Amino acid sequence: MKKHFFKIPTKPFLFLSLFFSVSTYAQITDTIPTNPNEVISVDEVIVTAGRKSENINQIPSSVTVISQKQIQEQLEFTADISQIIGNLVPGLSVSNNKSNNAGQTLRGRAILVLIDGIPQSTPLMNGSRDIRTIDPSVIERIEVIKGATSIYGNGSGGGIINYITKKNFNKNPISGQTSVGLRVNPYNSKETFGYRVSQFLSGNSNKFSYMVGGSIDYTGLQRDGEGLVLGQTDGTSNSYQNNVYTKLNYQINDESFVSVMYNFYNSTQHSKYISKNGVFGVSPTIGVKGEDPGKATGTPFNHNLIVRYNNNAIFGKTQFDASFYLNSFRSMNRYVQSATAWYGPGQTKINSNKKGIRLNFNTPFSLGNIPGEVTYGLDLLNDVTYQDLTDGRVYIPKMNMTSFAPYAQLKLDLFQDLVLKGGLRYENAQVKIKDFRTIADGPNGEGSIDVEGGKFPYKGTTFNAGLRYTKFDLFNPFVSFTQGFSINELGRIVRSAEESTLTNVNTKPILTNNYEVGFSSRYKMLNFTAAYFISTSSDGVSLVENSNGLLRPERAPERTYGFELTLDANISREWKAGATYAHVEGKSEKTDGSKKYLSGARVAPPKATAYLRFSPNRNLNLALNWLMTGDRNHFSPNNNGVYLSGEAPVKTINLFNLSGNYQLNQNWGISLGIDNLFNTTYYTVASQYSANVANYVRGVGTTATFTVNYKF
Repeated sequence: MKKHFFKIPTKPFLFLSLFFSVSTYAQITDTIPTNPNEVISVDEVIVTAGRKSENINQIPSSVTVISQKQIQEQLEFTADISQIIGNLVPGLSVSNNKSNNAGQTLRGRAILVLIDGIPQSTPLMNGSRDIRTIDPSVIERIEVIKGATSIYGNGSGGGIINYITKKNFNKNPISGQTSVGLRVNPYNSKETFGYRVSQFLSGNSNKFSYMVGGSIDYTGLQRDGEGLVLGQTDGTSNSYQNNVYTKLNYQINDESFVSVMYNFYNSTQHSKYISKNGVFGVSPTIGVKGEDPGKATGTPFNHNLIVRYNNNAIFGKTQFDASFYLNSFRSMNRYVQSATAWYGPGQTKINSNKKGIRLNFNTPFSLGNIPGEVTYGLDLLNDVTYQDLTDGRVYIPKMNMTSFAPYAQLKLDLFQDLVLKGGLRYENAQVKIKDFRTIADGPNGEGSIDVEGGKFPYKGTTFNAGLRYTKFDLFNPFVSFTQGFSINELGRIVRSAEESTLTNVNTKPILTNNYEVGFSSRYKMLNFTAAYFISTSSDGVSLVENSNGLLRPERAPERTYGFELTLDANISREWKAGATYAHVEGKSEKTDGSKKYLSGARVAPPKATAYLRFSPNRNLNLALNWLMTGDRNHFSPNNNGVYLSGEAPVKTINLFNLSGNYQLNQNWGISLGIDNLFNTTYYTVASQYSANVANYVRGVGTTATFTVNYKF
């Protein structure tokens, strides 16, 4: 394939960010190195959208790749990974400023979160903490594949987020990087001081290389633009975030290597405040001095271990990749004095233990003059998920899922500039639940019933196909059809069982069809992209509030749709600018044939972003970013004048942040970042649509972060 090289005169810059936004090209966010003589090949930027590394300009779908440099720029003013990707990914809902990522959907649907291909999501019982499962300092890049994807399996109806962890590129025996940062609310500083420390060491000796490190992060008390303490429900005030990371690699020979990666992450809140409810739509819920009697909420632990073997020529020209992984995850929900689902006070935790094997082959071939390749393999997964209370009561019994999923993906270069991709995946999963007794909702076991368990099969074949024409930079179009497979959130059904048997449970999987067309265009200093998508499911699922105020899954036909636009301009050697706009909408169909808009928990309001970067010399870099979320108001209050969960109106929010870094010398650098630059007082998108006074919490006021970096 022909390469297009260009030489970047980077001498006046510390780095030059090249932001090929999007939806067609696969929104590339990459960074050009500082060496003024280095030659860069754009075609060599790679992603793993097809279970193998490939040129990004040959992928017929929407992909966003966020580079390590882009992550580092965001880290100058925030360490919240859900905020980082919410800022940078069109079509992804913005962060809710909480310790969970509830409501942060991609194109109106659920996301499958991976770390180096290891699934972090818990589709059997969603705790909404899968995005916040790793510290951003550990990440080399983030790959976001948008729309249903049949190549990664269960839970990817809206797409996938894959965190690719760092590896050692340095040939030195030892090198390192230390970062120390302080953060504070400069307008209302009392108790808001926080800190962040990270340390990484890497090295290479003969055939062995390593990277080890970790981070400690403490977030102080959070206040809004008026100085009020934020409400504490699922908040991040006074929270500690720790991450320990190790990656070891041994090069067996020129064609093969074996590697081991382990990552530990935890994030828990130890607040000295409790929530005092306001009035929904009138006044915010705030924090007041007090002690929460429950255990620290958040993610007490998330362990990931992966052992990988790779051989680039296991037989003939076939590449082979085998991975064995373990994941152990716990999500701790907040303590409540009383609940409708059980009797008395209590605090639940979701537990998930996964182990799996991934076998992946890639074989090149040719059909006459048509080159091609086939990627094929097998995914094996065992996932045991359950939810219990800290006092020992069982809320959801163990759901033991075993999944067997073979797949194959074909790629053909039909002509010199036309790429055809297509594939199949067969999902065969079974969930086993033993006989159990539901949790009591009254004294002396009142309301508790014995339920007969069973085996619940989930089967389905998904398909994907796409075309991309790559000849012209001015117009580089693609079209694709992809399908996704998801198991309904079975835990919510099990824990609310009202009959003595689960045999009548609807075990039909959620099959999602994603249709997309888009293009990218490069002309002189401008890069423009556009994509339009439609996503349908004949038996989708949404959480709907019932008469008792409980959220229950409701199955109905669904359709989401929308478009994404991006524009980037390399104005000069010193100035760069760009903008994005994403609009998503969705409706479900009632039994009478009428249509209803999906709630705010599923569909986000329109989102726009813009940036302006200035690099007057090679040592100084400044960036101003703007984020806007628009209005969404499709629902009316009920007869009591109250909005149902997720249906309250959302009003426009405008936020700005400023960041800058200065390289003092070869080893030392400093940075300053200001989040919410103008100290805007606002209610988050999630707090507005929630219609829940406990969650009616404002966003964080201005936060300034000063960081010192040292590398050797």
